[in-house]
Amino acid sequence: MLTLPRLYPILDTGALDRCGLPLVETAAAMLAGGARLLQFRHKGLWSPAAFDDARAVASLCRDAGATLIVNDRADIAKLLGAGLHVGQDDLSPADARALLGDGAIIGFSTHHAAQLRDAAAEPLDYLALGPIFGTASKPNPDPVVGLDELRRARALTDKPLVAIGGITRDNAPAVFAAGADSVALIADLLPERPTVARVRRRIEEWRAISDAPAAR
Repeated sequence: MLTLPRLYPILDTGALDRCGLPLVETAAAMLAGGARLLQFRHKGLWSPAAFDDARAVASLCRDAGATLIVNDRADIAKLLGAGLHVGQDDLSPADARALLGDGAIIGFSTHHAAQLRDAAAEPLDYLALGPIFGTASKPNPDPVVGLDELRRARALTDKPLVAIGGITRDNAPAVFAAGADSVALIADLLPERPTVARVRRRIEEWRAISDAPAAR
């Protein structure tokens, strides 16, 4: 069974653009800070420039011995030799597996217990559940799940479970205690007045939280 890193940073191109952070340099800073997995999340047009950025991040991940996951786009994941994360309205897990093969990591978003149960028979390596708390990183987010539902979800699957949505350094210990194997992050990776150096320090802070004995 797959063992995910406890820290699951999402390199969201829209969020980085809004902060004025350079994408490839920020990815390098996250890896230098200790991230061992990055998700490349690009919701805009996949222009040649966007693909070049993704390819550069893939190269950085290979050099660092880190895992790259591409959000939504199985074709891009295939071209980059990366894993894939799909949502409820994306390519089905079975079709994604047929395209990417048995060796690729594939994750899947769920938002409540019924979706989690439905995913049990799919050819997936991990499941994500959220939003655990309110989040501003996604337009029109699904209803908040909460810690009690996360605890119930933990009992419904033996696959690695990634918690996502509104997770911060303050509430992360409670999320781990409720059964999450990993926490996926966007907003709390980006400090106020963000710089590449500050992002690296923030990753180091998160590594200390996620690696703490109480989080295991």
